[in-house]
Amino acid sequence: MASFKSRATAAFDSFAARCHAYFRKHNARQDPPKTELDPLPRVILVPGVGLFGLGASKSAAKIAGDIAESTIKTVTDAEAIGRYKCLDEADLFDMEYWSLEQAKLGKGKEASLARRVVVVTGGASGIGKAVAQAFKREGAEVAILDLPGEALTDAAKALKCAAIGCDVTNADAVKTAFAKVAETFGGVDIVVSNAGKAWQGKIGTVDEKVLRDSFELNFYGHQRVAQAAVDVMTKQGFGGALLFNISKQAVNPGPDFGPYGLPKAAALALMRQYAVDYGAEGIRANGVNADRIRSGLLTDSMIAERSRARGLSEQNYMGGNLLAREVTADDVAQAFVTLALAEKTTGAILTVDGGNIAAALR
Repeated sequence: MASFKSRATAAFDSFAARCHAYFRKHNARQDPPKTELDPLPRVILVPGVGLFGLGASKSAAKIAGDIAESTIKTVTDAEAIGRYKCLDEADLFDMEYWSLEQAKLGKGKEASLARRVVVVTGGASGIGKAVAQAFKREGAEVAILDLPGEALTDAAKALKCAAIGCDVTNADAVKTAFAKVAETFGGVDIVVSNAGKAWQGKIGTVDEKVLRDSFELNFYGHQRVAQAAVDVMTKQGFGGALLFNISKQAVNPGPDFGPYGLPKAAALALMRQYAVDYGAEGIRANGVNADRIRSGLLTDSMIAERSRARGLSEQNYMGGNLLAREVTADDVAQAFVTLALAEKTTGAILTVDGGNIAAALR
């Protein structure tokens, strides 16, 4: 692997150097001068392996690959009946640097997370789906992981993103899912570990199986996802971001929510441990603590139940914070985007709850 990486890096550098020289040579005769294009290759041929298209997005990479395949066929067909000859270098430059194409440069600003590959667990509904939508808006390539089924299929169609059936309580399934993401997009840059479920019960009488099941998903699920992500990120060698959906329960436990809050408190510690252990490799680890978000965890029936228990209207229950406003899944999603863009922040918690002093970190 190290040998291949070294040789590939040298090949890239050599290609870019030739592109710079090509541009300098032909730009000298231009009036006005042209703006140099990206010098990196769009097609890579690895003998014995295959041809790879590259681009700022999956669709752009596919187009590059398709053009390369078409060119190969054209050259092969031409050589079968005669001889294939390219335009000379000067004519190629004039085509590549056509004035109307140059006029487009600078007019289209690249999205903030373009060229980034994002994995969102629990992405078929609720907060996870909102997170996937938010990252798509920022130009990222997104893969959602969730339990196989209609919800996952429908979400993938609605979001126009990749979808992989995956149970995060199964270590092999998680590893396989990340391998598929890497195969599809070339790597992984950002992971939002979001999958979870809110088990309830009074801690002194709750069945041990309930507590174990909750830890299996709400703690070990995060650990399995983070481990698989770090494995890819360390091999890539240019950092990444681990983002955890934790909960205000981690620091401000509610009555009868111990089975949910305890593994979430452990997940908070897990996030910080990843920040400590992988910061030197450029891998950031941060989390979001949200509260009272309508989702698969906090369903309409649960909202009605807990509102009645507190003698409040549903509106007052959902807006029971300093700002007296209901916090939505979209608000939480924006927090994850903010953390993904905060390239010098790690080991941090961003609270999204409308203001709850009891849940403030001390």
